[in-house]
Amino acid sequence: MEQQRIFVWVGLLLVLWLNVDAWMKDAAAPQTVPAAVTAGAPAIAGSAAGAIPAGGALSDELPSMAGETPAATTPEAAPAETAAPGVAKIHVITDVLDLDLNLVGGEFIRADLLKYPRQKDDPTTPVRLFNNDSKDSQFLFQSGLTSGEPGRAEPNHKAEFSVTASEYRLAEGADELRVPLSWSDGAGLSVTKTFVLHRGSYAVDIQYRVANAGEATVRLASYAQILRHWEEVERSMWNVESYAFRGPAIYDGETYQKLDIEDEEDQALSRSIAGGWVAALQHHFVAAIVPAAGQPYQYELRVKDRDFLLRVVGPTQSVASGGSLELTEKLFVGPKLQEQLQATGPELRRSADYGKLTILAQPLFWILSKVHGVIGNWGWTIIIVTFLIKLVFYKLSETSGRSMAKMRTVAPRLKAVQERYKDDREGQARAMMELYKREKINPVAGCLPVVVQIPFFLSFYWVLLESVEMRQAPFMGWIQDLSARDPFFILPILMGAAMFGQFKLNPTPPDPVQAKIFAFMPVVMTGMFMWFPSGLVLYWLTNTLLSIAQQWKINRVVEAEDKKRRSG
Repeated sequence: MEQQRIFVWVGLLLVLWLNVDAWMKDAAAPQTVPAAVTAGAPAIAGSAAGAIPAGGALSDELPSMAGETPAATTPEAAPAETAAPGVAKIHVITDVLDLDLNLVGGEFIRADLLKYPRQKDDPTTPVRLFNNDSKDSQFLFQSGLTSGEPGRAEPNHKAEFSVTASEYRLAEGADELRVPLSWSDGAGLSVTKTFVLHRGSYAVDIQYRVANAGEATVRLASYAQILRHWEEVERSMWNVESYAFRGPAIYDGETYQKLDIEDEEDQALSRSIAGGWVAALQHHFVAAIVPAAGQPYQYELRVKDRDFLLRVVGPTQSVASGGSLELTEKLFVGPKLQEQLQATGPELRRSADYGKLTILAQPLFWILSKVHGVIGNWGWTIIIVTFLIKLVFYKLSETSGRSMAKMRTVAPRLKAVQERYKDDREGQARAMMELYKREKINPVAGCLPVVVQIPFFLSFYWVLLESVEMRQAPFMGWIQDLSARDPFFILPILMGAAMFGQFKLNPTPPDPVQAKIFAFMPVVMTGMFMWFPSGLVLYWLTNTLLSIAQQWKINRVVEAEDKKRRSG
């Protein structure tokens, strides 16, 4: 029967899509970066796009005036008199972040996320983002002010700052922690660079206060950059995390784009952008720089060997003699919590990348989060939202269900038609169509709910894969992480059994080959779903059970109607 054949093809295509799309999502060449916007470009820009000074390291580079060679080194600034003696780095602790801040450059060299253990069974070892333990794990945030003048003392990420304490800790009951770093050139220019952290937040405000007591006007631009070592992640069906994108990304105020550091066009990124951000992504976590709103910043990607440097450089600001200047930017370092991301920068929540189905996945996540706010358990949340989705499409499913139920009632007559015209394929087709017309049956109506469900299924897949809110989230019993596979494969086996029950409930295809394929489909789906996040299997199991209940009811109603019609 036609709807059964379509169902088989849809199922097989779904299997193919879920195995291929995850690989294609990150392996495919990214979209070409549009040409740089010249209007309103900042006065200070980076060196020639993609060019690395011979023998130089990305960590030694400094932004320069447009067209000039970047300075490889900068003289050390004279430390302020308030410097804490013997302090090379300081320790910064809030309720959610544990940070190390290097006084050379005022850069973050370690960031531990206290609420997110690397492994669920080892809560004492948190996820670490910024890291300077080795070359292979290098991941740094650098920032500062630059004049673009080689050899000039300036508060860049190579200069030495001073502090009054070796540790800054968020006080009990306080909502804000301020970490001020001081710098002076000894000739009248002084800068206070303050990191402002907030309770429960992974966003960090960066504030500059510049005072010029010298005789000459000083021209400065702020910049911030993320430096990271990159290695290609080997895809593995046993590791869902390996399919998540890992690398740089930008948002230009309109379009979100992942960048491929092995692509020559992406390596040449140099654009003037206002209202955007840059980020280094990995599964469930992100480090992002959000420049000041309303100002054009130069966005650049630099690559050397397996390292990439993602930089934003602000417009030139002049500080006259006796004048002052204040600048602000934002850093986000932490989990992809969508409420916090959206509060930090425009469309920063896009870093929780749901792919082409974002238009469905975002509202789906919103519904899930609202239900979870009431229920408090992500497993039950998935079950309830699945029920709500089923309720929304109930009428559509009922229409197709009635068609399938009618097909079940006429199955003996269809078999008789096949026997009568077994040597006449054209006659058999005409007789079957006449029977469908007489009984008011649409043979393709049964495939419509399946087609409608596929986008929601794939949206659920990416929501479960990318949403850090469900990372290590327990359900009950043996399911202690809905973002990971079922450790004992119980849910996939139950799902396969439910699919087989659904197959038995629907009309048996008259073609023996189709019947065998249909009977084998639950086995194929069970094998595939064994490696999927248990939350996704829970969704499909719930959806299948609800479909069985609905079809069973419809079958009873249609059978009763058919008996009544025949007896009348």
